[in-house]
Amino acid sequence: MTAIIVIVFILGYFAIAFEHPLRINKAASALLTGVICWSIYALSGSDKEFVSENLSHHLSDIAGIIFFLLGAMSLLS
Repeated sequence: MTAIIVIVFILGYFAIAFEHPLRINKAASALLTGVICWSIYALSGSDKEFVSENLSHHLSDIAGIIFFLLGAMSLLS
């Protein structure tokens, strides 16, 4: 499982690095990479409760950062 997630991450990283030659948006590549990595992690995990708590924790951290940045961007505009 870990090896597959690392391979997906490296492929996503290359998709972000080679945005212009591939004509793929960086944000789309990053979101797709994150979704695929979390999906592999969730589907291959044996303890669904642990996976759910782990995903909720990380999702709340990311949401906090996004809400902060949206507020900061609206104040600067």
